[in-house]
Amino acid sequence: MLQQRRAGFGDAAAHGIPTHVTLLPPTEVDSTALPAIEAHLVDVAAAGRPFPMRLSGTGTFRPLSPVVFVQIVEGAEACTWLQKQVRDASGPVARELQFPYHPHVTVAHSISEEAMDRAFAELADYEAGWPCTGFALYQQGADAVWRKLRDYAFGGTVVPPQAAHVARGPLPAR
Repeated sequence: MLQQRRAGFGDAAAHGIPTHVTLLPPTEVDSTALPAIEAHLVDVAAAGRPFPMRLSGTGTFRPLSPVVFVQIVEGAEACTWLQKQVRDASGPVARELQFPYHPHVTVAHSISEEAMDRAFAELADYEAGWPCTGFALYQQGADAVWRKLRDYAFGGTVVPPQAAHVARGPLPAR
């Protein structure tokens, strides 16, 4: 639903970006590093536990960054813990962040101010909640579309992508 709303606000990238909560910003890696990354994510997931995720209302990073988002009002602490584990200095995707981590769900990015204002207002009363039972690894294709490579269920179980919709709610943490 949020992906369609994002497209409706005129965000051309919406169709190529599934609705998500980012744990690691887009990071270029060599394909030979993928097995080590996947093993690291299995370890992170094994240490994680399901948690309630609840979204409510909107926020923005403007004027610093042209982004309107839906706020995470429950589950932000767990997302923060997860992203630290993913980016751990001993892991294969260790990196510094350009901005302090602020878990959110983007609903408008780099579109007109009027459209961002509309997104902010129209989703101000938006609410959703579900149990977050894991996270997923995505890869951006040459066509700029992000595709899921694998789901990682908390407790160490790897869920095949075709079974992902059974394992968790409508908005996976990523």
